[in-house]
Amino acid sequence: MTSTVAPKSVEIAIIGAGVIGLATALRLAGEGREVLLIDPNEPGSGASFGNAGTIAEYACMPVGNPGVLRALPTLLLDPDSPFSLRWAALFQLAPWLIRFVRQSLPKTTRANALALAGLLAEALPAWGEMVQEAGLQDLMRRNGCLYVYRRAADFAASAVGRALRAELGVHQQVLSSEQVAALEPRLAAFETRGLYFPDSINVSDPRAVMARLAAAATARSAQFVRASVTGLATAAGDVRLSGPGLAVTAQKVVIAAGARSRPLAAQAGDRIPLDTERGYHLEFQTAAPLLNRPVCPVDLGFYMTPMDDRLRVAGTVELGGLKAPPNPRRLALLDRGVRQFFPDLGQPSSQWLGFRPSLPDSRPVIGPSAKSPNVIYAFGHGHLGLTLAPATARWVARFIAGQDVQSAADFAPARFG
Repeated sequence: MTSTVAPKSVEIAIIGAGVIGLATALRLAGEGREVLLIDPNEPGSGASFGNAGTIAEYACMPVGNPGVLRALPTLLLDPDSPFSLRWAALFQLAPWLIRFVRQSLPKTTRANALALAGLLAEALPAWGEMVQEAGLQDLMRRNGCLYVYRRAADFAASAVGRALRAELGVHQQVLSSEQVAALEPRLAAFETRGLYFPDSINVSDPRAVMARLAAAATARSAQFVRASVTGLATAAGDVRLSGPGLAVTAQKVVIAAGARSRPLAAQAGDRIPLDTERGYHLEFQTAAPLLNRPVCPVDLGFYMTPMDDRLRVAGTVELGGLKAPPNPRRLALLDRGVRQFFPDLGQPSSQWLGFRPSLPDSRPVIGPSAKSPNVIYAFGHGHLGLTLAPATARWVARFIAGQDVQSAADFAPARFG
């Protein structure tokens, strides 16, 4: 799939070959469009590879909500909390944090949850299509997802989210400690309550999923070039992209560069308050699966996901930008946390830091630039990039086809004013 030379002109250029870009390339190439993917790294090698592997159609509660707002001072001051801040980045993050606080009020939380629920309703049907198109059947696990609550206060605090999800039609089941143990026998020693999402899917190997998406897009004649886009300019109805060794003119450009999308959007004329959540994972080799499905201990803020021959422990939020090196304290936090459940684990076989593209309202930006209509945004999915990739690709295809897309107004860049 990889080429070192980009064509001089193309119908559609997609900046970013993560899961959003790959799903979009597959969709558009399947419609007969001429597609060029541009990324400085191998397709799917960033946050699309390192996530918890969950297709979380239930995850309509935004990160910013009244519960988080009440706990925010404690969370940010505790370096071992699931939501932390690198204080050296405080000045840079201050505008984002102010917006985040405003979006965490009850009225805005509800509006954001309603918007996300509408988009998430497309997630499983769109994934069903993409599984067939890319031959992903053997990589999908349909065992649901489980939240576990080890403290009564945490379960009580989840009541608002449970009620809202129920109102929005999310399939969820409250479980007793005995029911949790029946689903996950290795958790039988813990006194827990559970919240089970039976419709959720997870993938057994995110890297393999990305490779197959790339191969399926290539089979439909999509091209890929390893290059960095540093310049974007619109002129005479086209969009010109430039960078080291790169000069491409496209009729339409899709910006799907994840956490690195903000400067490109600025060149298209839009100020998007995108910032970065730094996510971590550890992996442990296992002779047999320790769990049957992804399990999230809510008090620890990460997922434990069984994957092919290994357990991946992924999650937490660290606000701190793109440039700082990995924080060993966050990796140690994951290590200590998973050993509360599985004390006999060996040493981690791998560790990883990636960058989630995060917006204060937890809604992605999907739609044409307010200033440059030939530029279409598809970024800012936060924790839901894997979940929403094929649904986002559907919407991008609709925009490119010029179809009526008023129902996507909740995700338009114009909401930022």
